[in-house]
Amino acid sequence: MYLDDVSTRQDQAPPQFLALAGHPVRWRLLAELARSDLQVRELTALVGQPQSLVSYHLGRLRAGGLAGMRRSSADGRDVYYRIDLARCGELLASAGAALHPGLRLVRPPVPAGGPASVLFLCTGNSARSQLAQAICEQLGRGVVTAASAGSHPKPLHPNAVTVMRELGVDISSRQPRHFRVLAGQRFDYVVSLCDRVREVCPDFPGHPQVIHWSIPDPAAAGGTDAETYPAFLALAADLRDRIGFLLSRIGASAHEAG
Repeated sequence: MYLDDVSTRQDQAPPQFLALAGHPVRWRLLAELARSDLQVRELTALVGQPQSLVSYHLGRLRAGGLAGMRRSSADGRDVYYRIDLARCGELLASAGAALHPGLRLVRPPVPAGGPASVLFLCTGNSARSQLAQAICEQLGRGVVTAASAGSHPKPLHPNAVTVMRELGVDISSRQPRHFRVLAGQRFDYVVSLCDRVREVCPDFPGHPQVIHWSIPDPAAAGGTDAETYPAFLALAADLRDRIGFLLSRIGASAHEAG
């Protein structure tokens, strides 16, 4: 009876996620991209493999929906790759359920000890970094402190205010500021949100973890506030996903340190 049951199941292939992520080079690429958006040459140096091989495996990850890419807004010749952590989580959970229905993924908790400090940077400090700061404060529930600044500050975009108001946070009184006003302050994490500010990001004391998220300016295409509003909604959704995973990483690190 048992042997008959095994014979009926031996033709079942492993879930696609395991086949994609199980390759050593692809797993290493996913691990690096889980930390920060990166260019091919950076990934090549980190994994110690030829660029042609890295590009091949990145192509496989993109085809499988685990990674994406976008051309740099600082230098159009460069391309940034990013991992789709939400998709990875869905596929990994499905893989676990395929093995046994009792397997469930539980995201690590937000840190419960002393607050970790996170600084978000973009060019204008008018949309991306302001949204990131507000969302981080909201999701961090007071145990993570967040700040934001820019390399060329400009007035807060009305759509940033509207989107955050719909999420239950009023940022209308916040003023954009230059990152030089934060010089000398210590942060645990410094997150650049645009490719241009990554190139000019100053060094902060205390050796913070430096992370890059290659996110386009939602207002870059131009148009009225109504026309660009969908881009701001998409930005907020993207940031909620990314910051949620960042908080999980912070929580896991705090748990390991404790």
